[in-house]
Amino acid sequence: MSDKKDDTKLKSTLERIETIVSSDKQAKSSWDCVMLSRQQGRTGTKQFLNLMCDDFMELHGDRLYGDDPAMVGGIGTIGGRAITFIGNHKGANFKENVLCNYGMSNPEGYRKALRLAKQAEKFNRPVVCFIDTPGAYPGLGSEERGIGEAIAQNLK
Repeated sequence: MSDKKDDTKLKSTLERIETIVSSDKQAKSSWDCVMLSRQQGRTGTKQFLNLMCDDFMELHGDRLYGDDPAMVGGIGTIGGRAITFIGNHKGANFKENVLCNYGMSNPEGYRKALRLAKQAEKFNRPVVCFIDTPGAYPGLGSEERGIGEAIAQNLK
């Protein structure tokens, strides 16, 4: 019964992806592309992870200040192979959007992403990234905690 439910869920997700892709092809201007990227109900990182992974364990924290719910990361398995996944999370509803800061990462999120990428390198695991972000959070607290430095370390 579970396999049938998973197949239906996967088919539904693939149909949604196809709808987004075909809508994207119809975009006539840059602003149309921006509006497509802001559509509610788009498949997000956590939904893709639930569909793709046989097993997923989310890892938290940057080991310096805290955790950023806008940046999801962890280790998942596909066909017995361990893979590190990192991605932005916007939330599926208003409550999640507020919790995840509408997908705008704080310094903790960028440091967590770098920590997970280095861990994957150490253990020879592939890394899969899902990028769907409006950008870094531009608030005062984010600046005080070193958003510029955190982004720069990821670009190094």
